[in-house]
Amino acid sequence: MATATCNGTVIAESDATVIVEGNHYFPIESVRGGLLQPSDATSVCPWKGTAADFDVVIGDDVLPAAFHYPEPKPAAAQITGRVAFWGDVEVS
Repeated sequence: MATATCNGTVIAESDATVIVEGNHYFPIESVRGGLLQPSDATSVCPWKGTAADFDVVIGDDVLPAAFHYPEPKPAAAQITGRVAFWGDVEVS
């Protein structure tokens, strides 16, 4: 079971993550409701496509710490409908 935690709060838990380039991609439905809000930030991976970022919201803290690929390229189809974490989020 993989768990994503930030500041003592469990954000997501799943035994069905997909690991790509060292990141656990959690099924979006495994993320606790109300903890992610869309961000305007994006990034581009040459083989996965364009990532859209989320901020993780815990109490008054808003941290840029999650991303997903809304329309991944065919080579990354296994991460469709999944979210990964970085920054202040610890995945164990």
